Amino acid sequence: MIRFPAEWEPQSAVIIAWPHTSGDFTNLSAVESNYQLIATTISRFQPLLILCKNGEHQEHIQAQLGNNPVIHYIHAEYNDIWLRDTVFLSMEWQHPKAKLQLLNFRFNGWGNKYPHEADNALNLTLFAHPLFKGHPTATVNLVLEGGSIESDGAGTLLTTKNCLFNPNRNPSLSAESISSQVQNYLGAKRILWLEQNNLAGDDTDAHIDTLARFVDSHTIAYTCCDDENDPHYLGLKSMEAQLKAFTTCDGEAYQLVPLPLPKPIVDEQGAPLPANYANFLIINGAVLVPVYEDDMDKVAVERLSACFPSHEIIPIPCRALVHQYGSLHCASMQIPAFVTLNF
Repeated sequence: MIRFPAEWEPQSAVIIAWPHTSGDFTNLSAVESNYQLIATTISRFQPLLILCKNGEHQEHIQAQLGNNPVIHYIHAEYNDIWLRDTVFLSMEWQHPKAKLQLLNFRFNGWGNKYPHEADNALNLTLFAHPLFKGHPTATVNLVLEGGSIESDGAGTLLTTKNCLFNPNRNPSLSAESISSQVQNYLGAKRILWLEQNNLAGDDTDAHIDTLARFVDSHTIAYTCCDDENDPHYLGLKSMEAQLKAFTTCDGEAYQLVPLPLPKPIVDEQGAPLPANYANFLIINGAVLVPVYEDDMDKVAVERLSACFPSHEIIPIPCRALVHQYGSLHCASMQIPAFVTLNF
């Protein structure tokens, strides 16, 4: 039996990759300020693993964070910082010889849009690191990004056809083959498929973590739009109707929590950026919510607070991050507590 845990389950750590001068950020100083807050916040609740390029880069980061005993550094090559899509997925795998397995899926730069050689090789570096050594691992010949799938921890996956069936991911495979492989590798009993285009400025081909997220096994928080003049209006209304038609394993309708879009944020050329509130991160005892200096920040925080009454809800400014087309969840990956790290 294989089980893909939900994000709200206990975690042993969160892993992030620190921005570097070799990356694409033109606003690196502002992004590093964001990362300093993210790192400081996560490390209040649990261990944090930080990928950095080398010893010099580590010293640069430590000058900002200090010598925090729950922060651990890993030197590795990486093209980009969006670890949600490049770091392995942790499976609870009930097998006579193993109780977990770290799965390394192929990564092709979101459909060959960006350089990705180092990102595709990253997990092999992590598997060889002392922190992870000794755990069973597997490399899978299937392109799959962590941000494209949501799990309720009980056998249901939520995803979009627009991403997983996009011919720029696994062009030689049929939709049926992709669906079958995803179910087999992730131990899913069923997949809830949304047909939904990406938000304006999103280059992931509609990752689910910008659109709809499980907050528990019977509740889904989702990106909504009530402004008929907004170009997202019709698409998000269609997605809302699809979510209303989905049912839990018990045949009950899901409780739906709408998360409004912030006002449009654009880059220096006036192109839209994919700011949204669905890109929140759940950790031990807290939920980090991306905010954008917008009136809707408060609404999103209040609605997610109601979803997580036993968690501290912490707004994290992400306006600088979204200028590179991602946000808080995209930049992080949780490691479940059943993965014992060799600290």
